[in-house]
Amino acid sequence: MTKTLIRLLAFLFTLLSMSAYAQDILDYPLGPGDIVRVQVFQNPELATETRVSENGSITFPLVGAVEVGGLAIAAAERKIAAALTNGGFVRQPQVNIIILQMRGNQVSVLGQVNRPGRFPLETLSRVSDMLAAAGGVAPTGDDFAIVTGLREGKPFRKVIDIPALYLAEKTNEDILLSGGDTIYIHRAPVFYIYGEAQRPGAYRIERGMTVMQALAQGGGPTSRGSEWWLRLHRTNAEGIVERLSPEMTDSVQPNDIIYVRESIF
Repeated sequence: MTKTLIRLLAFLFTLLSMSAYAQDILDYPLGPGDIVRVQVFQNPELATETRVSENGSITFPLVGAVEVGGLAIAAAERKIAAALTNGGFVRQPQVNIIILQMRGNQVSVLGQVNRPGRFPLETLSRVSDMLAAAGGVAPTGDDFAIVTGLREGKPFRKVIDIPALYLAEKTNEDILLSGGDTIYIHRAPVFYIYGEAQRPGAYRIERGMTVMQALAQGGGPTSRGSEWWLRLHRTNAEGIVERLSPEMTDSVQPNDIIYVRESIF
């Protein structure tokens, strides 16, 4: 591959990245505390730097207060342009909003992360950005994150597959966050193993884990135990504990209790 082709590919990749970032900017919902610069093409006297107030409004020359809280930037631009047109101040105005600071928006990251807390949206942030700010998922954390908040004034909830953020080539899991969102990581599901196991105790359930893998996690049976002489205690949907004789290929479910019994030989 020639150097010219490499440079061309790098340039195309940069253009695609800038295009995606520009779309994120247009979709970003304005909130209290955001500081913006509003410009009107060929009307430099209207250029204004202002802060979104607690009630979600900004003050703009000629038109006064404009409610922009919760609006995407593109929608806020159209609203200001309509106000200028309806007031007879500017004919066919081209309004451009630039975000200077996103001070007012914060996201809470709670649960099984290394540094839970509230983190500011200083830049456009996605789920992976906030998890990194929180020090990543703790060893006891689940593979899924629950994102809650408001979108267009309505409750929003989405379950995010965390490994897919990094392992999948294409994914829509890494969503853009808004001020007031909460990311919650629940404790990972566990199973328990006791009896004639080398390392009895509680262990994290990995995806697709089988009884054989769970037994291996506990170090396998002792010299007195048998891998073919197991008892599994599982709570069913009615809350009743069932006693099962599992196959090695059976899947392990949350809160399963595996008892390694003593060999009869």
